[in-house]
Amino acid sequence: MSFLFDDFKGWKAYCEARDLQLYEPVIEYEVVQKEADESAIWDGLDRAYQVMKEAVKTGLTEDMTSRSGMVNNGAKKVYNHSLTVLSKEFQVLISRALAAKEVNSCMGRVVAAPTAGASGILPGVMVTLQELHGLSDKKIMEGLLIGAGIALIMEKRASIAGAVGGCQAETGSAAAMGAGAMVYCLGGNIDQVFNAVAITIQCMLGLICDPVAGLVEVPCVVRNASAAAIANSSAQIALADVSAVIPVDECVEAMGEVGQSMETRYKETAMGGLATTPMGQAISKKVLIQDIEMLPDEE
Repeated sequence: MSFLFDDFKGWKAYCEARDLQLYEPVIEYEVVQKEADESAIWDGLDRAYQVMKEAVKTGLTEDMTSRSGMVNNGAKKVYNHSLTVLSKEFQVLISRALAAKEVNSCMGRVVAAPTAGASGILPGVMVTLQELHGLSDKKIMEGLLIGAGIALIMEKRASIAGAVGGCQAETGSAAAMGAGAMVYCLGGNIDQVFNAVAITIQCMLGLICDPVAGLVEVPCVVRNASAAAIANSSAQIALADVSAVIPVDECVEAMGEVGQSMETRYKETAMGGLATTPMGQAISKKVLIQDIEMLPDEE
């Protein structure tokens, strides 16, 4: 028997009835439903977190110029800039989220958490959280398990795909995963963890998916950075016991409803939003010409 992650209310009740830590039902789910070995799960989490850390490092030390030219070492520029808007820690957080997502845009190795389009958010928030608070890899991995549980519910009751629910489903889900994981790692209780998720969803609700030239680069990369910032603000608010007012399950339902009603052109089709601006169209034509020129000549 395992909890099937139908809703957050059930997740809390399941933990309380069995005196379980919030991450433990996720382990059970993998063992029972996916027939996974628990030690293999922890090993996989360790590998995934190492990849996240490597992506952050790669994005800040190697050339990150995408074939389209839209991504051009932005993370390093932010990281090395002399003027800080808030603090050095905030600058580092944003840089790391940008860095990992730029690695994805430049065809590097990342963890889709929950998607490749949102792959900079969890590395940005979790690597920075670990550094600032001296947390162990084990604690971070427990947080990642909680993030996985959050994603399971959001996928089932709304969506985690931009083509289904817009960017709220991708960067929004990743930010919610990160916010909940951070609150747990800093000692927050179940209500605070779920409240962080609810607050994050409220902040990301309605965000469209409008990739320029159909590439997961603009505005995707910078949205990873802004989502990382939202995840941190949501965690801070939740830890202070400021209520989201709307329960987390109702927030997820609202996210699903918004995604269903969103016009198709705003769901990863490159037919609306920034993709259809004059500059967006010009970039699209340029990328198309480059792709045609790279095709092999017919014999």
